Amino acid sequence: MKVAILDDWFDTLRHLPCFTKLDGHEVTVWTDHLEETDALAERLKDAEALVLFRERTRITAPLLEKLPKLRLISQRSVYPHIDVAACTRLGIVLCSNMHSDTPSYAAAEMTWGLILAAMRQIPQQMNAIKRGEWQIGVGRTLRGRTLGILGYGRIGGVVAGYGRAFGMDVLAWSNGIEGRKRAVEEGVTLAESQRDLFARCDVVTIHVRLKPETRGMVTAEDLGAMKPSALFVNTSRAGLVAPGALLKALNAGRPGMAAVDVFDTEPLTDPDDPLLSHPNLVATPHVGYVTEDEFELQFSDIFDQIVAYEAGAPIHVINPEALGKR
Repeated sequence: MKVAILDDWFDTLRHLPCFTKLDGHEVTVWTDHLEETDALAERLKDAEALVLFRERTRITAPLLEKLPKLRLISQRSVYPHIDVAACTRLGIVLCSNMHSDTPSYAAAEMTWGLILAAMRQIPQQMNAIKRGEWQIGVGRTLRGRTLGILGYGRIGGVVAGYGRAFGMDVLAWSNGIEGRKRAVEEGVTLAESQRDLFARCDVVTIHVRLKPETRGMVTAEDLGAMKPSALFVNTSRAGLVAPGALLKALNAGRPGMAAVDVFDTEPLTDPDDPLLSHPNLVATPHVGYVTEDEFELQFSDIFDQIVAYEAGAPIHVINPEALGKR
């Protein structure tokens, strides 16, 4: 098959052991990013299988309609960026392993890295010493403080373990019954509500999948209930927070700090963006899952899906109605 891989910004995949699974296929790897539909359609006009890096590129109906040769989209995890109905209508099979039993340890570790960085002012202190300044402020210790976890799933559970290891009290809330049940089973105290979680905790970190029903679930009122000394952390998706709410909250001083790995617009390359340039924000460019180990795990699954489809036994099919249409 002719396989196109989009958005491999650092040309990482061809150097992974799992890349050999595509031996025998004609593979084209694109290391830049395109948004415009006609330009993307021209780039992908001969592709029979399309490999995606999570949500880096939106796959819309107008784009899919310009790709008559495309038969398969292979990716991993959730797919809010893909028009599944259009895929089905056009006979394009979407395969995506939802990996329900494996947390992203890379994302959990990144979350903890951001918490430490923000609470101890690591980026600011590092920049200061490189400028020749010595000790520009006073950070905060984690031990004895309260860590709040919004969304107690696989990643949230791992982060809770990190919090306990650092001597923090852990409080959790989930809008789903299963999440609350899991937290209780793991010995984590439940908050009385989402608002209670934001009001009581010194650090609040969100670990929720972005779906229509979760978009904007963190409101301005939630953030405004936080302590002036508190930290809000988001390594999940920017869309979980109401538009503009985080910037307004930081300007108002509740919470006093935020640490994020995700933005409404990605890639975000404007250093003057009001949120990105805020003095009380610690930020990274959506690299929570970007490690060699995580890529090997994820793309091994993604390439297996291509091999299985070509062999006539597709796996992890999201839209089985598309099978046999093309």
